[in-house]
Amino acid sequence: MGLRTKIGVAITATAALVAVIMGLVVHQRTAVNQLETARESIEARLGSAVEDHAAGVDRPRTLVNPERIPGPLRRAIDQGKRATYLDRDGSDPVLWAGSRLGRDTIVVRHPYTRQTEHLRDLDHDLWWAGGLGTAFACLVGVALATVAGRRLNASARTAERIARGDLTARLRPRGGKDEIARLIVAVNTMADALAARLRAEREVTSNIAHELRTPVAGLVAAAALLPEGRSAEMVRERARRLSDLMEDVLEVARLDGSAERAETDVRRLGELTRRAVGATAVPGDVEVRIVRDCLVETDGRRVERIVANLVTNAFRHGAAPVLAEVDDGLLRVRDGGPGFPRALLVSGPQRFRTGSGAGLGLGLTIAAGQARVLGARLTFANPEGGGAEATLDLTDSVRGPADDEG
Repeated sequence: MGLRTKIGVAITATAALVAVIMGLVVHQRTAVNQLETARESIEARLGSAVEDHAAGVDRPRTLVNPERIPGPLRRAIDQGKRATYLDRDGSDPVLWAGSRLGRDTIVVRHPYTRQTEHLRDLDHDLWWAGGLGTAFACLVGVALATVAGRRLNASARTAERIARGDLTARLRPRGGKDEIARLIVAVNTMADALAARLRAEREVTSNIAHELRTPVAGLVAAAALLPEGRSAEMVRERARRLSDLMEDVLEVARLDGSAERAETDVRRLGELTRRAVGATAVPGDVEVRIVRDCLVETDGRRVERIVANLVTNAFRHGAAPVLAEVDDGLLRVRDGGPGFPRALLVSGPQRFRTGSGAGLGLGLTIAAGQARVLGARLTFANPEGGGAEATLDLTDSVRGPADDEG
């Protein structure tokens, strides 16, 4: 149940409860006032009837020593009291009044039908007024909830955009000092602070990588001059890994910014996949399967970079067999390993953090960043059959079919 529905239901229920309570109060007070007025009138008639009977004059509507009167009224008269009683036992209610005069019982009565009908009409009007008031309150509540819901939804969408990496997303403040206005200010403040921290982090990362680039290049060149041997090979291999790491850090820093732009042209997705897999230096074979090839308008270099990183990650943190599959605008990379960690499935890849405990987590971070530049979607899942599956969705870039290649 959404917030708008909850607020609407709460306001409607409150309005209905208030209408019922007010209706009961009005009904009760009206009934009491009617009865008091009728009793005063019939007691005045009874007083006149007693005086007339004492004077030897009996009026037609005066009952003297009647055989049938309500039991409560008879008991009160027998005790010497002047009493009134509203009898509702019959089809038509009757108001009685009686008194003792010597040995005689003087009784008058008056139909109470008009008062009952008046009270029934009042109840009918109260029901209509309560229903209309509740309906109006419901409309007002839904309208207010809709306005508040839109403002909250705007805040939620902006927060989601910020979470996805759009640090330029901001909410437009409006007049007022209510809780939603404070939330808008808080979201904008959070976005400003987060953008500032990420800019500082990106600058530090980029500066460190640039500062290390020159000495690492010198280290690679010096390692190449070492005489052949096991030690020299180990030094060269470590130097190459350090150089690749510096390039990855620089690429992550560039992708974190907003200056990266894709240079698009129309390419065959199957051809891009084969080239990327062929250029990947991984210790194992990768099966390339073209289910349905297609032409895509995209940046081929970035697509190849994404595929290479996905395949490398599959061998480094997964296990064989590794499959790269092209199915129209979808490019999937599967492996037979233990699958992606839960944190990655929930929050996506994060730099300097991997579920396996090895590496810095830059490969998938770069792949996700390149996909974001392309305007594509890169998703991660653990299929039911086991292993891990990364899917690059380029369906929005498809420009037509291509011949299938086995």
